[in-house]
Amino acid sequence: MKTSVFFKSVLLHCTLSICSIWVSFASGQSTTTESISLRSEIRGVQPMTGIVLWHDHEQAASDAISLEYRYCGYDEIVMADGTYDFASIDRVLDQIAGRGHQAILRFRFVYPGKPTTVPEYVRSQPGYQETIGKSEGEKTWFCDWSHQGLQDFTLEFYTRFAERYDRDPRIAFLQTGFGLWAEYHIYDGPRQLGATFPDKAFQDRFLRHLDATLKSLPWSISVDAADNDYSPIEDNETLLKLNFGVFDDSFLCKEHPKYNSVNWRILDIDRWRRAPGGGEFSYYNRRDQKLALSENGPNGVSFEDAARQFHISYMIGNDQPEFQSIQRIREASMATGYRFRINRAQYRPIGSDQASVMIELTNEGVAPIYREAYLAAGKIRSARSLRGLLPGETQTFRIDSVPLSDVDQITIQSDFILPTQTISYSASTE
Repeated sequence: MKTSVFFKSVLLHCTLSICSIWVSFASGQSTTTESISLRSEIRGVQPMTGIVLWHDHEQAASDAISLEYRYCGYDEIVMADGTYDFASIDRVLDQIAGRGHQAILRFRFVYPGKPTTVPEYVRSQPGYQETIGKSEGEKTWFCDWSHQGLQDFTLEFYTRFAERYDRDPRIAFLQTGFGLWAEYHIYDGPRQLGATFPDKAFQDRFLRHLDATLKSLPWSISVDAADNDYSPIEDNETLLKLNFGVFDDSFLCKEHPKYNSVNWRILDIDRWRRAPGGGEFSYYNRRDQKLALSENGPNGVSFEDAARQFHISYMIGNDQPEFQSIQRIREASMATGYRFRINRAQYRPIGSDQASVMIELTNEGVAPIYREAYLAAGKIRSARSLRGLLPGETQTFRIDSVPLSDVDQITIQSDFILPTQTISYSASTE
C-alpha cells in the first residue's frame, strides 16, 4: 500500500511539473513551437542490463547479452613484490569490449579447492598464517583476517582500483565481498570472525572506504551481508545509507521468499532506487537452472515477475544456453533494467539558426539506469541526466542551443558505455 501511494504521489508531482514546464516553454520569447516527429523501437538488449554469460562462454559474443562476468583474484593484479600490474585485467576487459559487451568483475579471496588470492608480499609478512580446511568437500585455504597487513592491503587495493577503473566504460558493475566466492559467508568450512572472516570493525571500514572511493562505478555486495552473524550492516543506519548494490546468487530458489527476500528487506527493500540489483540463477539443484527461464520459473515464479519485484538490472545465467534458445535469453534480458520511451518532443527556434528542444520521457523498465546518461540533439546534451529516473516515472528534459538542423537527431548519450553500444528508446511522436 505504501509503495502504491508513493508512486501515485510521484506521478502526480511529475505530471504537474511537466505541465508547468511545457506551458513555460510554449510561452517563451517565440510563440512558434514545432513538434518533432520521432519513430523508434527498442530492438536489442540495453547496455548494463540483461542475462549475463561468463567471459569464456562459447556464446559470449551473442547479441542476446550486453554483459559478461569474470571472477578475479587479487594476486592477478598485485605481484609478489607488492607492485601493481593491471595488464591481465585490461586484456580481459578489451576482449569483452571487443565483443561489444561490458564486464561485471567480482574480486574474491577464497574459492573452494583453491589457495587464496592474497598476494605473496602479504602472505610472506611476519605473523600471517592462513587456515586450511575442507569446503565443498575440497581442501581450501582461508585468509588470515587477524593480520593488519591484509586489512591494509585490501583498502589500498580498492583505492588503486578506483583510480584506474572508476570511470572506465569497459566495466558496468563491480562485485566484492568476503568468504566463499566473495558471497559473504563460510557456510561450509572454518568460520571465525576476525580470523577466517573479517571482524565487523574492519567490515565497517571496508564498506565506508568503497563508498568514499568509488564515485561512479556501481559496486555491490552479496544479499547474504544481511546476516548479522557475519555483518555489521543490519540496523546500522550509517552503513545502510551507503550506495552499495545487492547481488543474489541463489535467485529463484525454492527458499527465496522465506530467506533471500528477507535479506533484501534487511538491506533496504528500496535500495534499487539508487544502486543496482542483480545476482545469479540458483544452483541449489539442476531444476533451478533448467527451469530458470521457463514460463513459471523453477518454483512457481517467472523470471519476469521476479525481475519486476526486485527491480533487477542483470542476472548471471551462464547455463541458460544449454536449456533455452538465444531468442528466449534475449527476451529475458530485455525484461531487466531501464527501458525509455519518448512521449513527445518539440522545439522552439531561437534566432535564425538555433533552437531549444523539450523532450518528455518515461522509464517503462523495472529499474533506473545507474550511470549518467543524457538526452541529446545532435552533439548537444541535456543539462540533466536520466540517472535515477524510476520505473513508471515521466520527466521533461530541455536541450538548449541546438542547431536547427539537429533538432530531430535525438539520441541518448553516455560516457559510461562502449563506442559500439547504443542506449535505445521507443517513440512514435508527431
